[in-house]
Amino acid sequence: MVKETKFLRNQADKAERIAQAVTDVEISQRYMSMARAYRSQADILKAKRKAAKKRG
Repeated sequence: MVKETKFLRNQADKAERIAQAVTDVEISQRYMSMARAYRSQADILKAKRKAAKKRG
């Protein structure tokens, strides 16, 4: 099973590739925004797991 953070980062990569491939500026911006959101979610999950490990 793929870790959730890895899944989110993969989705971010896909969104970035699509953003670069489309010619419509608005759609490209939406996909880039989506990529940033996926990466933020992955970062938050990683930070939560790291904090949980610290606590024991």
